[in-house]
Amino acid sequence: MKLKKFPIGAAIGAALLLVLPWAPAHAADVSTAQDGIALSNSYAGNSWRQQMLKMWSLASQRAVSRGIVAKTKVVNADNSAPQQASQIGDLTLEGWKAIVIDAASPTALNGVIQQACNAHIVVVVFDSLATAPCAYKVAYNYVDMGEMEANYVANKLGGKGNVLEVRGIAGTSVDNDIHQGIDQGFATYPGIKLVASVHGNWTQSIAQKEVAGILPTLPAVNAVVTQGGDGYGTYQAFKAAGRPTPLIIMGNRQDELALWKQLSAAPGGYPTFSLSSAPGVSSIAFWVAQQVLAGAKVPKTVNVPLLVIHQNNLGAWLKAVPEGGVSTPLYSQKWTQELIAANLSNSAPPASPIPNGVP
Repeated sequence: MKLKKFPIGAAIGAALLLVLPWAPAHAADVSTAQDGIALSNSYAGNSWRQQMLKMWSLASQRAVSRGIVAKTKVVNADNSAPQQASQIGDLTLEGWKAIVIDAASPTALNGVIQQACNAHIVVVVFDSLATAPCAYKVAYNYVDMGEMEANYVANKLGGKGNVLEVRGIAGTSVDNDIHQGIDQGFATYPGIKLVASVHGNWTQSIAQKEVAGILPTLPAVNAVVTQGGDGYGTYQAFKAAGRPTPLIIMGNRQDELALWKQLSAAPGGYPTFSLSSAPGVSSIAFWVAQQVLAGAKVPKTVNVPLLVIHQNNLGAWLKAVPEGGVSTPLYSQKWTQELIAANLSNSAPPASPIPNGVP
């Protein structure tokens, strides 16, 4: 089922540079001061996930220090759904009031999630979703992300050309949804041919290796559609092979943005754009769990807008994103309450923080 779309407005600010004001849960009247919220993360092997864990730590520890919740915990699986299921089972037995999950699989965790729900534990899934009906979902429209990439590439190529797809981690909902959107987007352009797909696992080094391995078998490649964390590695593979640099969609990592600026300095520039989810979504998921525990009215799916960076604000983003980082804010309790209210009323989301200089 396709998620509803939010209009993509102003870009959001840089990680670790922005800490928004904190406020009590005005829509809830139940204290969560004795409650604990745990995070189950399927994978921690790339810059996005590392930044996501930092954002969780900042949000949850601030909540603990202010007496909003009693404790927090993080467990990481090694990209293994069975391992993550076992860890979630342990968290259930430990009696956590809420478990927040970045899932290894859309379906493999559903049984253990239902067991947690049956034990009256609040379960919130985010980023890479699970489909268990009892879980609250903090969701990006990744199908829409794939369609945006496909439409941009098709327009820039005049509706004709060869495209390489660099995918994420196989079996995750994120990878499936972005791929679906790319397929749907290119379906209306018969002159566009997807010549190959590789899995870069949202990691520059893996993307570089996988693209380098397949390039000798490919014809001329005019563009590359990506999922984030793979644009820089893809460029390095083309460069090492001595092949012309195609149009590469970037994914909001600092190294990708720096590469984009470098390529743009050449005669003729380098037209592309950059988009991704923001790793600070983990702080939204934390506050959604807290709000449910506090008795606030929360929809079963809380939709979050994607972060899109264009050429006109590339410089401001580069100044704001730390080296090796990913563009993201730390979302506050108050901002999350406003996002929940927007979802309930089917209205535009609250304005997100942006780096200085971005209009």
